[in-house]
Order: sequence, then C-alpha cells, then structure tokens
Amino acid sequence: MTNLGVMLVIVVFLGLVFDYINGFHDTANAIATSVSTRALTPKQAVILASIFNLVGALYSTGVAQTIAKDIISPKYVTQVVVIAALLSAITWNLVTWLLGIPSSSSHAIIGGMSGAAVASVGFSVLQWEGLGKILAALIFSPIVGMIFGFIIMKLLAFIFAHSAPSRVNHGFKKMQIFSAGLLAFNHGSNDAQKSMGIITMALISAGLQAQTVLAPPIWVKLACALAMSLGTAAGGWKIIHTMGGKIFKLEPINGFAADLSSSIVIWSATVFPGLHLPVSTTHVVSGSIMGVGSAKRVSAVRWGVAQQMLIAWVVTIPTTSLLAALYFTVLSKLI
Repeated sequence: MTNLGVMLVIVVFLGLVFDYINGFHDTANAIATSVSTRALTPKQAVILASIFNLVGALYSTGVAQTIAKDIISPKYVTQVVVIAALLSAITWNLVTWLLGIPSSSSHAIIGGMSGAAVASVGFSVLQWEGLGKILAALIFSPIVGMIFGFIIMKLLAFIFAHSAPSRVNHGFKKMQIFSAGLLAFNHGSNDAQKSMGIITMALISAGLQAQTVLAPPIWVKLACALAMSLGTAAGGWKIIHTMGGKIFKLEPINGFAADLSSSIVIWSATVFPGLHLPVSTTHVVSGSIMGVGSAKRVSAVRWGVAQQMLIAWVVTIPTTSLLAALYFTVLSKLI
C-alpha cells in the first residue's frame, strides 16, 4: 500500500472514531430528558437512540456536502490536515466527556479543520462566506431552540392548565418515547454527516473522488451511521446527568417540549432548501431546556450551570483550532 493509501486508511479510521465518540458524547442530547423524567429506563433510551441515530444518519447528505466545501476549499485539503483536525476534535470530545461538560462536537470539528488548514496554508484558505454561514447557524440555533422551547411549553401549559398534573405527566411519559426517537433521528441526520463530509474531503484529496462530486459514497454513509449508532449504544452518562437534571428539574411535559422544539430546529437546519447547515445538537437541546424552564419561571433554570456550559461553548473553536494547528505542525515534521 502506498503512503497515500496508508494516510487515507488513518483518516477513515479517525473519522469513524470521531463518529463513535460523537455518538456516546452526544447520546445525552436525545435521551437525557426521557431518562431524567423516567419515561424510559437508561437501557431502553440508549437502544431507542441507537436505532434512530442509525436511521437518521442514512437520511440525507446535504450537511456532509456543506462540510466538504464551505469551511476550506477541497483543493487545499491534504491527508495531514484532515488527520490533525480529527485528532483535535477527538481530544476535545474526550476531555469534555471525562469532565461531564456538554460541549459541541460540531464546534470541535469545525475548529479543528480551520486550525489545521490555516497552519498548512494560511488564513486565505478559509471559505469565509461559507464559514460565516456555518458559524451563524451554530450561534443562533440554540437561541432559536430557547425561543421554541419557551413558546411550545407555554402552549402546552395553556392547553393542559385545567388537567390533573398526575394525568398530564402520565400521558407525556408515553409521548416522550416518540419525542426521544424523533430527536435521536434528527441528531443522526445532522451529526453523522460531519464525519461523512470530512472523509469525503480526504477521498477528494487522494484523487479517489472528483472535486465536483461532494456527496459521500454509500460505504462512507453506512460506516459513519454504524459508528455513531455503536457510540450511542455505549452511552454518555456523565453528560446525561448534566443535561437531564442540572439545568432544570424536568417533568415529562417539559421533556417532551424540549425534545420537540430541538427536533424542529435541527430538522430545519438539516433539510431546509438552501441551508443544509451543521448545528450543535448539544447547544440546541440545552437552549430548548432553558427555554422550557423559563416558561415555568426564569428562576427555575440553574443559570450558573448554563454559564459554565456557555464558557465551554465559547472556548471550543479557538481551543480546537490551536490544538489542530499544533497537531499539524508535529505531524508535518514526522511524515
């Protein structure tokens, strides 16, 4: 096997490792609310999320194509750049997982790609228009999630204002099975495509795929979908604890409202014509939970925890960019 072939194998392996880690790192997004309200047992929730993550990951390729062309120009992509970016994102995801911090895998990989590419070529390599669009989606999607969570929770509170709380909670425990599956599907449809886009860039760099063909091959789709599904099955219990209880004490009706509002935002970003934007499921779900909590009363939200999460969100892209640049510098001397 040629050196280029070995490098490509490494890229594919790291891409799948990133997807696997993304699966257990972001499992909490889809199932934290249903586990915390005891609508589902942890085992049931993980199985449900694994299945729907797999189905969602095979659904579309629009986000993968955005990743492949809108961060840096494919002609500047090298195997070393991709490896450095993936190592940076994997490192960050593992650190935040160990600390139980719900950080963004989307921010991590975008920061990693940007930092590695800049270290390779310079700032001129960045696709500023596309990168700006992606960053805007990452910034505003949790705000939209918060607004939707607030509105949907207010509507549900109005509709069921005269119903017995015990009856409402019993009904929404069943509804949460649907909403958790829907959110897991949308998580898979958006998040798994990030690795698909990265691997596609590597294939183009190796001359195995034309630059004009940005859609990932079927084997890439299947491999990434399976890796994320297996990672989801592994669970991410530290982050589930933060998402499910530390932000706001959830009842089943609150969990349903948070899942539904998150699904609407992620689905719109994934499939809406002209968008196909990567968003952070972690950010959107966190924003939705905060919006739902605020609909009950602003003081119900533990804003200190929210502030800690916000700090982690803000530092993710700069940190992974610098880490990727460091990885690139070291790898360039070794390879």
